[in-house]
Amino acid sequence: MTKSKSKAAYMISAVAEQYSIHPQTLRLYEREGLLAPSRSEGNTRLYTAEDLERLEVILKLTRDLGVNLAGVEIILNMREKMDAMQRQMQGFIDNLNQELSERAAAKTPAESRSLMPVIQMPSTVRTESKRPTDTKRRVR
Repeated sequence: MTKSKSKAAYMISAVAEQYSIHPQTLRLYEREGLLAPSRSEGNTRLYTAEDLERLEVILKLTRDLGVNLAGVEIILNMREKMDAMQRQMQGFIDNLNQELSERAAAKTPAESRSLMPVIQMPSTVRTESKRPTDTKRRVR
């Protein structure tokens, strides 16, 4: 499986040198499922910019914070779930904003200024006055 040619990809030796780690460490991270570099047709590991960003997170957790690989796996999984939830919430907010915009566009000018919903009565319905129409006095 080959990555598209427009993306830069780095071989394992270049990545190991850049981050001052042994290539076996990168292979270990791959075996543990923490990294998933693509492969060339000759089965050479190719690391993309996204792989390098993930590697930087792994190295920060292990080197700076002392997290073991099991903890790193849990943290990375939680980050992915949080990202997915964030995308889902953003989609919900976008849909809600779109619906509110559509409703606001459909309102009449009087409705858009009112604090309460304006209920319009059909023109065929007439309201009747509660006061008597005749001028005679009512008997009690």
